[in-house]
Amino acid sequence: MRILVLGSTGYLGGAVMERLRALPGVRLLRGGRAPGDDLRIDLATITRGALAEQLTRAAPDAVVNCAGAIGGSPLTLAEANARGPAVLCEALCAAVPTARLVHLGSAAEYGPTGIGERTLEDSPARPVTPYGATKLAGTLAVVDSGLHAIVLRVTDPVGPGAAPAGLPGRLTAELRRAVARTPHGTVRVGDLSAHRDFVDTRDVAQAVAQALTLPGRLPRLINIGSGRAVPARNLAHGLVVEAGFTGCVEESLGTVGCATAMPWQCADISAAEWELDWRPRFTLRESLAALWASDGAPRPTRAVGKPR
Repeated sequence: MRILVLGSTGYLGGAVMERLRALPGVRLLRGGRAPGDDLRIDLATITRGALAEQLTRAAPDAVVNCAGAIGGSPLTLAEANARGPAVLCEALCAAVPTARLVHLGSAAEYGPTGIGERTLEDSPARPVTPYGATKLAGTLAVVDSGLHAIVLRVTDPVGPGAAPAGLPGRLTAELRRAVARTPHGTVRVGDLSAHRDFVDTRDVAQAVAQALTLPGRLPRLINIGSGRAVPARNLAHGLVVEAGFTGCVEESLGTVGCATAMPWQCADISAAEWELDWRPRFTLRESLAALWASDGAPRPTRAVGKPR
């Protein structure tokens, strides 16, 4: 089975690549902007014809789209998250229409939900941020493409390689700098009152593997999350513990932003359990331990011997 992974060096793409390498009989192809990628593909700018040419030559049996942007201007978000999936679907229809497509969406597409509610796949999509709106446009392009395609709508992922635009990556970077100083001092964060559904990137990767290898047609859209909402403060506290940080975390309560616009997020994952035979395995504590070990822990310094 030839699988093309787009965005293979990104946050979720790295975890997906690691998991797919363990599948028997699989040949992985990497598509992206890195010099070592098998196919040079930037979904934000490539034309339909140029992409179709590359797909024809590569002849993948399946494509996993992990590419996208979580930060930047509305134009940057639209090019990566809306235009990219649309161009990909048109090129696949022209070049390899029988290939299976697994596209990673985002729970930000749903927008605000009631406190205590679990969001089902057929819940209204009312995004309140440019990120959520552009991800929704990408999802619509995939589900309406006519391809053998599935969108995995992922909640808040946690794991190694966390992007600095999100809370896990931003706080890890702040703590890494803080613990390098003595005394540790103060780390300032935004409003952590929101409840979020954090899911381990390794669990997301396993869901991708299941969606690729299960026979037959699958639903167009499936939620991937932990199925439980916890305060964002739990994530911050867990990272503080992993870092051994003894300073102060100063929270800006009431700051206008995502926490106030979307105070609650929790996915109903019963469809993933039923259709993919998938359940999350890792706890938030295990996710944070892996994140800190990879991105936060100080790198050992190389010993320099005395000159003889």
